[in-house]
This record gives sequence, C-alpha cells and structure tokens, in this order.
Amino acid sequence: MHSFEYRDSRMYCEDVALETLQQAFGTPLYVYSHSTLSRHYGVFDEAFSGVDHIICFSVKANPSLAVLDTLMSLGSGADVVSGGELYRATKAGINAGRIVYSGVGKATSEMMQALDAGILMFNIESFQELELLDRVAGEMGLKAPVSLRVNPDVDPKTHPYVATGLMTSKFGINLEDAVSGYDRAAGLENINVIGLDCHIGSQLTDLSPFLDAFERVYNLISTLREKGFNIRYLDLGGGLGITYDAEEPPSPAEYASAIKKVLKDENLTLILEPGRNIAGNAGILLTRVLYTKDTSRKNFVIVDAGMNDLIRPSLYDAYHAILPVNISRRPQKTVDVVGPICESGDFLARDRKMQELGPGDLIAVMSAGAYGFSMASTYNSRPLAAEVLVKGDKFYLTRERGTYDDLMKGERLPDYE
Repeated sequence: MHSFEYRDSRMYCEDVALETLQQAFGTPLYVYSHSTLSRHYGVFDEAFSGVDHIICFSVKANPSLAVLDTLMSLGSGADVVSGGELYRATKAGINAGRIVYSGVGKATSEMMQALDAGILMFNIESFQELELLDRVAGEMGLKAPVSLRVNPDVDPKTHPYVATGLMTSKFGINLEDAVSGYDRAAGLENINVIGLDCHIGSQLTDLSPFLDAFERVYNLISTLREKGFNIRYLDLGGGLGITYDAEEPPSPAEYASAIKKVLKDENLTLILEPGRNIAGNAGILLTRVLYTKDTSRKNFVIVDAGMNDLIRPSLYDAYHAILPVNISRRPQKTVDVVGPICESGDFLARDRKMQELGPGDLIAVMSAGAYGFSMASTYNSRPLAAEVLVKGDKFYLTRERGTYDDLMKGERLPDYE
C-alpha cells in the first residue's frame, strides 16, 4: 500500500497534487510520502511483536536525512555500509547503539569512526578485516563488538547482482568456515563476539530461501553456544521484496510468522534490516515529457529524467510502473520511455503500453523510493534532482536541486609552472 492515488483523474501524494509539486520545484523530482514510510515501518515492527528485535533500516536504500529522521522518530536503528552512511544516520539522530555496520571494504578510518561513535556491532566479512579491527580497537583502547557474516550458500532466486548469499558471492564467510572463524575471533584481545549475521540478497519474493538460511544459521548458533560463545544477536539482514509489477512477495507478517515458528530462544535479539520494503513504494520520480518521436520501428517518449536519476532499469533491467499524472481519454500507445543521457541504455521503460503522451505532460515513475536517488549520479554533467517529503497537505523541500556550480565543487585547475 502507498499514498499515491488518483483523485478526479489527477495523481496526489497524500493530500498534495503532484502538479503542485512540479510547479513549485520543477522536474526531475523525487517525492516521498511520510504516511507510507510510517505505515510500512509500523507494519514491519508490529509483525515481530512478541520477539525481542531491532529494526535497522538499510540506509543504502534511501539515505535522505528526512527519510532517516522520519524512521528515527518511530524507533528505527540503521544498517550502514560506509562511513558516510554512518555520518548520515547519526546526523539524523539515530542512536549509535542501534546501528550495525556491514560491508566488505571497511577502511581503517571508518572503523575508528564507528568505534568512536559506539555502534552496536560490526558485521565482519573476512578474517583480514577481523584482524585489522582488532588492531584498530586495541590502539583506541576499546573492544570492538562483532558478529561474523556467515554465507549460507542459499540461492535467493533474485537478480544475480543483488544475490549475496551464494558461495560465489564476495560477501561473508562460508558456512563451513564459521566455527573456526569464531574461534579465531575469540583469540583476539580487542574483539567482543556478540552476534551472528546473515544476508542472502535483495528483492526476494519467496520465503523458502529466507527460511533455509535462517535454519542453517540458527543451528550454527546452538553449536557456537555449546562452545561457550555468548551469541546475543542474530542479524537476518533485509531483502524482503515489494511489488513493482505483478510480484506477490510475502508480507512482513508472513515472514515474521515463519521465523517465529522456528525461533525458540528468548535470549536472542533479532536484528532486521529492511530497506526496500519500507521505502520502495513510499517514493516516486516525477518527470516531464520533453518530446515524442515515432519511427518505423519504435515510438519514443523522451523525458527530462535519465539513467543518472534512476539507474535501476538500465542496470538491472528493472520494471517500474509509469503512470500519467493526469489521466486523459487519449488512445493507448506502445512506447519506450527514454531520457536525455547520451547512451542507448538510457531508458526508464521499453515497449510499454500507456496513454498517449505529449510535450509538457507529467509522468510518475512508481516504486522509486529505494535505490533511486541513492544510486543517482551527475553523469553527462547533469545536476542531481531535488527531493520533497509530503506529510498530509504540507510538503517540504528536503534536498535542493543541484546546480552547475555543484558539479564543479572541489575541482581546480592545475597550477602549471
């Protein structure tokens, strides 16, 4: 469910017409719904009621300070994968004691930053990382709280670029090496082992891979406890899918119910890292038609948003519903919706049947609240889009549109001698 709907043939976000936002801020424009973010967080949190748990929103899905602030006010923690994401999360007011740090390439400076902040734990992805963290923590006179990210070799049945739990993945430590890995961690003076982490991929629409992975790592916890490890946290990652087109992903309630049937340990806190499931359908990309062009083979709708604004269709061949902001009685037409980037791969939709459009018309690219702006770039020297948060009948500019000066910020000409 989301709060983008038609009223008298005009699309609204909550109680604000999208046309109003375009008139105020131009396009391309990312628009987020406060009520949808809040509702999706609440549904996920309620699903795990009765189980000790922490929801750590996956910041990489949408790092907007306004989004993070909204979720922080509801009690959310954060899952971060860089020093920049940690900085954003703490600036948004998220308690460092509810932040977990994942990612395969943590730098020394990032480890120091996270230790100084006092995060809940590091999800360790390799033995070299573990040993470096031990040295860094020792130099700071601290103990680093860690879990090992275990790779259960489970096929998540999703796009290969977002599958993270297979033996061929760069992420995590293989399941068969996990016990010896924990033994190595126990021998390090400045490491405090407190948890176990597992994340198998993103946009999962079937519960069976989740449950397969959960049972494997849950059994591993029993083995580790028998060896004397005080495993207090089980981080199950994120990955629960959303509906972009005709997918029917399990609901958070179905996911939680399946986990609860297996979970029998009252001394274990679950950490859950939803990102897309909370933010995906809480945002859209608003864009304006520049031109239409018909050829003998293809009909094109050229808009002012490109792959630099939303790369998912080009990178993953991902589907996003595209809807007219104003419904008309014009005939349907099969078109490619493309952007202004100088690449043949710059498209938002291909062979899409939709209402005939003309210059100046507005369209909404749906389900763009996750991995939309967060993956945007300034390719072709295009300034970044603006972002707006809508709450009821009020709207707030949360990121100004980029400028040409922004494109050159930090650059300088060499001082030749």
